[in-house]
Amino acid sequence: MPQERKNRKTLDHTIPFWVTNHTLNKTFFITICCKQRHHNQLAKPEIWSGLLETISTRNERNLWTCHLALVMPDHFHGLFSFEGKKSMSSLIKDWKRWTAKRLKINWQDGLFDHRLRSNESLVEKRQYIFNNPVRAGLISDSGDWPYLWERNESSES
Repeated sequence: MPQERKNRKTLDHTIPFWVTNHTLNKTFFITICCKQRHHNQLAKPEIWSGLLETISTRNERNLWTCHLALVMPDHFHGLFSFEGKKSMSSLIKDWKRWTAKRLKINWQDGLFDHRLRSNESLVEKRQYIFNNPVRAGLISDSGDWPYLWERNESSES
């Protein structure tokens, strides 16, 4: 008889009342995994191009601000700020649904998110993202990874 799986808890992603209205407090480090791990679904030029297009469109529509995005073969990392009326979880859920349908990405349910509360945390997570392909042994220098995009913050107002 198969062993019964325990139900996973669903985490609340709403911003607590005590978080100030500072942009950094609305910035999250997000990781989204594909269902089939250790299989390259994402690190392909056509998939990366489609993901960047959807990220840019949502930036332009002010649904979110993606500051940094990187795909590994089986997961996605990003630094995002959320300022709008829709919640982070619903925006990411909509994005995953759209990319699953259009780009045929088989995402796992849910996501991992970590709210960034200091500049040190932002720098740490940025470095973690940049170095992910190096740690995985895919490249020797983080500047060589073709599936990395960083928003030009200096040209934005």
